[in-house]
Amino acid sequence: MHNLLEQFQHYARRWPQEEGTPHFIELLATGEHSFRREARDAHFTGSAWLASADGERVLLTHHRKLGRWLQLGGHADGDSDLARVALREAEEESGLEGLGVLPEPFDLDRHRIPARADEPEHWHYDVRYVVRAGASERFVVSEESHALAWRSIREIADDPASDTSLRRMAWKWLAR
Repeated sequence: MHNLLEQFQHYARRWPQEEGTPHFIELLATGEHSFRREARDAHFTGSAWLASADGERVLLTHHRKLGRWLQLGGHADGDSDLARVALREAEEESGLEGLGVLPEPFDLDRHRIPARADEPEHWHYDVRYVVRAGASERFVVSEESHALAWRSIREIADDPASDTSLRRMAWKWLAR
């Protein structure tokens, strides 16, 4: 967790205009419990900005529960290595092999998850990592998605109807 604290601090220096980083540092200070979904008020999740080998496209999921096009990702389930979580989720949700993950957070996004069934409304502290596709881009849709699609990163950045956090990541990617 010490390494993650350093990564959050580095992220705050790199992206000072993003005001949410202190929330991530505060949640991290609450300990290992924050990496489990049993932390009902708020917990960490790991997501993948899964870029194509040529860096022009990103793989998105039409999320089954949320009904929106988003990046791949999911719950940490007790794993405090959120880069590993992002890679695992990308592999599980896409069926792609030969993926690689960069070790530093690419984006941080804190968002409310609406109440469903026996799950109360809560916060996801989503730590997003760049995951790169290998030679094959042939995906398999998992039960967590309605669909998967490779989308142009430039089109996401330029589309005001795109999810706000997807647009932010697209602009970060294009500015790299």
